Amino acid sequence: MTEEQPAPDRPVPPGSAVGRSIEEFVQQLRGFTDRARAAAGSVPSRLSLPALPSPPGAMSAAQLRAVAEMVAAQRASIGGMRAQLDAFDQQLAVFERILEPLVEWSGTWARLEEAVGDLVRRDGGSAGPPPA
Repeated sequence: MTEEQPAPDRPVPPGSAVGRSIEEFVQQLRGFTDRARAAAGSVPSRLSLPALPSPPGAMSAAQLRAVAEMVAAQRASIGGMRAQLDAFDQQLAVFERILEPLVEWSGTWARLEEAVGDLVRRDGGSAGPPPA
């Protein structure tokens, strides 16, 4: 195989490494497509080439659309969960406000029972018969 020379219609600026590398890539690509065309032309007519599936771009678009719909559904689900959590938080706040006076009342009642119990024990210990 012979190496192709740069096309005269596209001059490469001297000293430009990027320009030379791009031109080399284009030449290699042209050479590959020419060889592929030549190989395809030499295929016997009785040999059938396999049918290609649907274009990959169409499949990617459908898959991407499905992913986008799934993300939107998950975000909507998270929105619903947030609403439920907000409602639950409000219920807990109400329950907490209800419990605060009950906790105070329970502590006051426990101190009262303790004071009354101390009075009953002192009075009952001196006035009652000695234990047997």
